[in-house]
Amino acid sequence: MAAISHRIAGSGPRGAAVAPPRPGRRAAVIAAATAKGAQRARALEGASDELRAAAAQCLDWAPARRRVRAAFAPVLPNLDHCLFKMAPKEIHMEENYEKNSKGVEIFWKSWLPREGTATKAALFFCHGYGDTCTFFFEGVAKRIAAAGYAVYAMDYPGFGLSYGLHGYIASFDGMVDHVIEQYARIRGMKEVCELPHFLLGQSMGGAVALKVHLKQQKEWDGVLLVAPMCKISEEVTPPAPVLKALNILSCLLPEAKLFPQKDIGDLAFRDPRKRKVAEYNAISYSDQMRLRTAVELLKATKDIESQLEKISSPLLILHGAADMVTDPHVSKFLYEKASTKDKTLKLYEGSYHSILEGEPDDRISTAINDIISWLDSHC
Repeated sequence: MAAISHRIAGSGPRGAAVAPPRPGRRAAVIAAATAKGAQRARALEGASDELRAAAAQCLDWAPARRRVRAAFAPVLPNLDHCLFKMAPKEIHMEENYEKNSKGVEIFWKSWLPREGTATKAALFFCHGYGDTCTFFFEGVAKRIAAAGYAVYAMDYPGFGLSYGLHGYIASFDGMVDHVIEQYARIRGMKEVCELPHFLLGQSMGGAVALKVHLKQQKEWDGVLLVAPMCKISEEVTPPAPVLKALNILSCLLPEAKLFPQKDIGDLAFRDPRKRKVAEYNAISYSDQMRLRTAVELLKATKDIESQLEKISSPLLILHGAADMVTDPHVSKFLYEKASTKDKTLKLYEGSYHSILEGEPDDRISTAINDIISWLDSHC
């Protein structure tokens, strides 16, 4: 199917996706989503009534998420966070919706170096679970672009501004195939095709990046991982008997938000002020995990763990030593098992999971500079 690409205006067109819930279930689904939205709105310190009303919407479907993102966009530059306040200027940005071969409308964005700056390489970002390639990553992308790199990022189906049921992963491998297709299209563009190509994956996006690399062993010049999800920490994983029961339930009620989990926000952000800013990422998925999604994430980590020795690309791993969401010891294991001789592991003492967003300003800058320095040494 031919690609359909356009600049974003308003909510954009709809694309193919999972069908909405049947009429008999619709009222209950909307009521539950509305209750969660009201909880999300109450967490917004200092927000206007208009923003609280926007955040309280049911975000199951992409048009609502796009409207909410548009409502929040004007306030983001004023948020008390270094990624917003200290973002470099004059970075060329472009946003697109593009319908892929499966008929799913994908949101993707680019951040390019300032005019007159030579582009060293292209970096392709894979975001974490529940997240989006906008909001916090905007500030990270601008800093990397200011250093001379073309940065590209997309929202997976069902996340952020891409079409699909919010927070739903029917197949992790299928999601990876969406990423491969979208990034292959971008890598084929004339301004990108002759550059070195690198993957950057954060948290669950680390698992996505590793799976992309494992499926495309010869097509990437390096893989950068930030707190990668190679194994889910026992701190946030239910006991084995519960997992077995949930696996069965996921076949019967795949979209149900029934997977028991802790609120990982406080585990991910060491700086409590930045944790409050994160609430303004209003299109993130913060509800209980859907059953099929949980099962697919667990399957993906087991699959990746069994193939770590096949990782042959130059590798950079950054991880907070005090991370209780994804285990830093697993990153050590990944570093030891990967077959590549060109590998670097950096552990940040005392840091939590969100080392690019939730740490003190100086630690965030250090982590971003470590990414840029590694890229510079491989271009």
